Amino acid sequence: MAGRKTEGKIKAKFPPARILGIETSCDETAASVVENGRAILSNVVASQIELHSKYGGVFPEVASRQHILTIYPVVEQALQQAHLGLSDVDAISVTRGPGLAGSLVVGLNMAKGLSLGKNIPLIGVNHLEGHLYSAWVYPADIQQPQPEPKFPLIALLVSGGHTELNLMQSHWKYQHLGGTTDDAAGEAFDKVARLLGLEYPGGPSIQKASASGDSEAFHFPRARTDGQWDFSFSGLKTAVLRTLQKLKEDGRAIITSDLAASFQAAVIDVLFTKTMAAAREFNVRQIVVAGGVSANTGLRGTFLNQVEFPVNIPSLSFCTDNAAMVAAAGYFRFVHGQRDGLEMDVIPNWPLS
Repeated sequence: MAGRKTEGKIKAKFPPARILGIETSCDETAASVVENGRAILSNVVASQIELHSKYGGVFPEVASRQHILTIYPVVEQALQQAHLGLSDVDAISVTRGPGLAGSLVVGLNMAKGLSLGKNIPLIGVNHLEGHLYSAWVYPADIQQPQPEPKFPLIALLVSGGHTELNLMQSHWKYQHLGGTTDDAAGEAFDKVARLLGLEYPGGPSIQKASASGDSEAFHFPRARTDGQWDFSFSGLKTAVLRTLQKLKEDGRAIITSDLAASFQAAVIDVLFTKTMAAAREFNVRQIVVAGGVSANTGLRGTFLNQVEFPVNIPSLSFCTDNAAMVAAAGYFRFVHGQRDGLEMDVIPNWPLS
């Protein structure tokens, strides 16, 4: 991979380091300083949700322009919150992909400029890897942080653009087990929310509507896929659409809360069932659930209420895109010897494994 060098051997104990993380993969401009891969000294996120809500989704050109406007003050604020200067950080970790090309370029160029100006090591990380490492981070002022995940573990990554299962044997060592064959879970939430006339983003809207609904009002399908660990949600989305059409044809009342609750239950059922089966199959010590959809209270409750495996789910503020997760992922790559050059470029379609 161009611009990447990985040296040295993995050590049992890692040296201390402060990493400045920068994240601009989609519509969040974020910067964070994380110490030793876990303790968050600062975390700043500038959201663009209001800008894109009128489009019903992220408008790429608008996103990249907004990143340009906010990237410098966001990074400056992150350093100020951490009570550090740029020369006090040991490395700069930046999202290289996957994501929107124009958005990624803004963050990467900012990181390159800071790296060049202060001669600070530069590390490009995968956005999906960052989501998994959100399970490691915690605010530095917490007295008793959640223990860090233990290997081997099954990682369910569930977000707007990705739904996949990975077996993680050690730091940044992944075995891809399966992924979505069509819509990601978060994408399905957004599409179904539009069908139901709910606001963007769809995940929070469907969760809110589901609170007063009957999850057994409609028996939506759980897709069977050729791959044992793969996911498919397009059929579920179509089932919701056909149910809506049938209700209208029959002149029956459309109870949005029941439709939302039944759809959400179907998604959670598939995610939970396959993840638990993979955890048993590979005899892991723990399960990590990460990504934007991991903020869903129904999904969180389903995993946390089972007692077969310990489960680590990031706190709500670190489920969606943020730079603390990028800094954490960058830390473990930094201590393992990774250094990237200024010729490094973005990779908009970059698989985790």
